[in-house]
Amino acid sequence: MEKEVYVIGVDYGTDSVRSVIVNALNGQEVAAAVYPYPRWQQGLYCIPAENQFRQHPLDYIEGLEYTIKACLEQAGPEVAAAVKGIAVDTTGSTPVAVDKSGTPLALLPGFEENPHAMFVLWKDHTSVNEAAEINEHAKKFETNYLQYVGGIYSSEWFWAKLLRTLRTDEQVRAATYSWVEHCDWVPFLLTGGTEVQQMKRSVCAAGHKSLWAVEFNGLPPEEFFSSLDPLLANFRSRLFTDAYSSDKPAGNLSPEWAERLGLSTDVVVGVGAFDAHMGAVGGQVEPYHLSKVMGTSTCDMLVAPLDEVKDTLVNGICGQVPGSVIPGMMGMEAGQSAFGDTYAWFKKVLLWPLQHLLSQSQIIDAETAKALLEEISARIIPELSLEANKLPVSENLEYAIDWLNGRRTPDANQLLKGAISGLGLGSDAPRIFRALVEATCFGAKKIVDRFNEQGVPVKGLIGLGGVAKKSPFIMQMMADVMNMPIRIHKSEQTCAIGAAMFAATAAGIYSRVEDAMAAMGQGFDAEYFPDAERAKVYAKRYVKYTELGGFIEGQLSTVKSPLISDLPETGTKAQEPHTDEEKQKEDALETASTNNN
Repeated sequence: MEKEVYVIGVDYGTDSVRSVIVNALNGQEVAAAVYPYPRWQQGLYCIPAENQFRQHPLDYIEGLEYTIKACLEQAGPEVAAAVKGIAVDTTGSTPVAVDKSGTPLALLPGFEENPHAMFVLWKDHTSVNEAAEINEHAKKFETNYLQYVGGIYSSEWFWAKLLRTLRTDEQVRAATYSWVEHCDWVPFLLTGGTEVQQMKRSVCAAGHKSLWAVEFNGLPPEEFFSSLDPLLANFRSRLFTDAYSSDKPAGNLSPEWAERLGLSTDVVVGVGAFDAHMGAVGGQVEPYHLSKVMGTSTCDMLVAPLDEVKDTLVNGICGQVPGSVIPGMMGMEAGQSAFGDTYAWFKKVLLWPLQHLLSQSQIIDAETAKALLEEISARIIPELSLEANKLPVSENLEYAIDWLNGRRTPDANQLLKGAISGLGLGSDAPRIFRALVEATCFGAKKIVDRFNEQGVPVKGLIGLGGVAKKSPFIMQMMADVMNMPIRIHKSEQTCAIGAAMFAATAAGIYSRVEDAMAAMGQGFDAEYFPDAERAKVYAKRYVKYTELGGFIEGQLSTVKSPLISDLPETGTKAQEPHTDEEKQKEDALETASTNNN
């Protein structure tokens, strides 16, 4: 092995992309760079009130080039010359419509500003009706094509988003040849791919989101899709049959990208995967330890030996796929649709007066107003945490339900809404914040309970990501609620580090991902242990949380799900309900949703 060998890990998150250069021999980070997506920061192409969240491929391309070049500039030419591999992780399911060459439609003339020609972000829930149709349609077949995705298909996933896009925009439908996950497209881009059917699709995305399984010889049969909606006819043949684990090469860096980045065409590009899957590896996941990547949402990964899992299927999770995390092991995925987003929502509510009124002040100037807003915005969550931590835990505190962006697991239902209960005149901001934090911890416990109940024991917890690193208050409450210790990984960039480990394996520096983890892992720097007395109180409050959640879900289930807007080509206006009856049902659901929030 050479004296110095380096690899690059690229991690596409919801708000930004970050790249790291890592010494493949010892895991030392030698350079890092972050690029916030500028179009996303401006709120372009998104309609939060309609659950529409889209991202432009140019944000991804520009961020890829900027962060890698910035890292190489920090590290110097000697390191650049010793880079052997690149691997990429992304959010998911975040797919996009492409032409036959594999080019996202938003990069083609006439589609540059069309949100339906862009990547449909994981948190986009405009396809809730399509997901419901898939779930109902699957019951008609003797083979259960949903058995490896927890038995429930989600609006956050591949096929529901494709069907919604085809139904929504005629121009996009006519131009769409295939449908591609973000984690598969970036390696295809870096290797200079020109034909979409030559793209190497990841087993991670294929198995967890696209209904791909070895037992089905690939995707479900053509009849499954064409009988669901004729718009899906023949799409299966334009997708893929084979899927690859991320320890395999997707190809070599193309001459164009080698020149743009200042690297060699000898650099190997690995098959991509989702962020939490590579993050679990970066965080040194162990069998039966739930690896929790905690950011805007959570993705919870668990690996177990195939010969021990055997035919066990866990219902209501986001799938279980051999090799989706570590080749040779079963990878199981769960998670929460809103975690950090829950705290960000409350912060936004509290900042509303400052954001909208401070600039109109006749007491301070505009520059001071802006600086004051920035200062308070940065301090508000830490201060809330300090004050909330002073509150004694009791059964009489406020309760909350954490479904502000629907429920991912267990049992996906993106129509569910959040709630706050037990409010009184003494319910101030710290008390409400404490209830929201507790709700996210209770939501996490629901996931652990589901694994335990269905024969896959959770023996430990590993915390990864920004929330895990930055909030002792939340992590201590997590340990108390779970009544289990939780170890916090040392690296602040576990997803990018995991991608680097896969890059080292794909490039042949290590023969197995486990070997890369052992050599490049950074270890743990904190551990939170449960307090026995607080755990007893949380156990009683957890029962009340479950009862409140059941009530909320029951109330919403009595009303037909709303017609998600059939957006016109601009994607800016909702379609009116078709009948008076539908309008009445929508008004009823809106009223219920408002009351529950």
